[in-house]
Amino acid sequence: MSVQEYLGKHMLSRKIEDAVNAAVRAKTSDPVLFISNHMRKAVPSVITKVKARQILDSRGIPTVEVDLYTNKGMFRASAPSGASSGMYEAIELRDGDKGSYLGNGVRRAVRNINEKISEALIGMDPTLQSQIDQAMIDLDKTEKKGELGANAILAVSIAACKAGAAEKEVPLYKHIADLSGKTDLFLPVPAFTLISGGKHAGNNLAIQDIMILPIGAKKFEDAMQMGAETYHHLKAVITEKCGAHGCNVGEDGGFAPNISSFREALDLVKEAIGRTGYNERIKIAIDVSATDFCIGTKYDLDIKSPNKSGQNFKSGEDMIAMYKELCTDYPIVSIEDPFDKEDWEHVKNFSGLGICQVLGDDFLMSNPKRIERAIQESSCNALLLKVNQIGTVTEAIEVVKLAKDNHWGVMISHRCGETEDSFIADLSVGLATGQIKAGAPCRGERLAKYNQLLRIEEELGDQANYAGEEWRML
Repeated sequence: MSVQEYLGKHMLSRKIEDAVNAAVRAKTSDPVLFISNHMRKAVPSVITKVKARQILDSRGIPTVEVDLYTNKGMFRASAPSGASSGMYEAIELRDGDKGSYLGNGVRRAVRNINEKISEALIGMDPTLQSQIDQAMIDLDKTEKKGELGANAILAVSIAACKAGAAEKEVPLYKHIADLSGKTDLFLPVPAFTLISGGKHAGNNLAIQDIMILPIGAKKFEDAMQMGAETYHHLKAVITEKCGAHGCNVGEDGGFAPNISSFREALDLVKEAIGRTGYNERIKIAIDVSATDFCIGTKYDLDIKSPNKSGQNFKSGEDMIAMYKELCTDYPIVSIEDPFDKEDWEHVKNFSGLGICQVLGDDFLMSNPKRIERAIQESSCNALLLKVNQIGTVTEAIEVVKLAKDNHWGVMISHRCGETEDSFIADLSVGLATGQIKAGAPCRGERLAKYNQLLRIEEELGDQANYAGEEWRML
């Protein structure tokens, strides 16, 4: 075949001419680079390769990382992992070989990507997120993604989402907004972890986290400053009252002083807020994670205190009374998982009081069926979204829409096993959730999310909107 025949067969003459004309119009100083980029844009991008590997998360436990390739380059994503998993969430595939990482290896999930998912996705358009996610769901053929592994599917889904944004030449958060039909972008109010307990720390505190929400900030950058300053004031308060050993941190970066009561922890945080001078501009949120200390139908707030455990059980009604008192005595605006994941009666009764946001985490597991039931029964009024509990970007978008359509609040959440992947930062902006929970304002894997939000706010410039006082009902 001659050169002229080759050019004619692939219609290259016209494409090259268009590229040269574009370079002339642009008066470019580097025509070769300009023409190269112009030609690259003229070729629709497709997925050309998907390569997975096993890496370690912030706890030193294996997780899945994916490199997804298109004509535009390579796009990397990794799957987070939680301290606990429930029967209603997508299944994280682990190897189970006790001789390797104590059974926590993910080489099976990695192999599923390299041998099965990769073959199914090569040639697909990365901008078609729902089709990519559906292809993996169809390949898995199980309700909870137990065949390929939700950790495998999610990592690929996130990588594809990043590739789709690159193909459209828009920021990731803008691509997510397009996928969800959103037009208004908002920087979320961060829920900074200040004190850790429960499964996240080795102290005697039964509840999992005490957080602050700088809803009175004017922009996200100010919220970061308020959170960081409060964190450091809290360190000073804890050092004075509990000694330097009380400043050890839990898995999310929150301090873990050896205290056991709600009020002790809340008093420490309240004093730290007072020292900052921000006062009413900062509110408090609690992640109770009550399932972890529910025994039958009773709640043991001293379950982590060997000398007290079993002596101070509280009924569901006792817990409601306690929460009412705490919300009166402290500026608490959000309580997560105030009751056991199957205690629908008391979640409904407490939510009905309307005294604060009632977030469903273990209670909902980001599961559409659980969310629909909670909506129908008026149980809780906000969704804590953990993308690994549902397994794909498309399904995450759908459950956020379900929650928002029913006037719920939505908080995007990290997991205790995190990586440096900052995807949830863009997700929170693109879906305009108004709230994000990514841990303390310390530790690299937590700050990766918060720092990305700073970059997004800077990029948006005058178009940047901080959720602030509208954090619940954007």
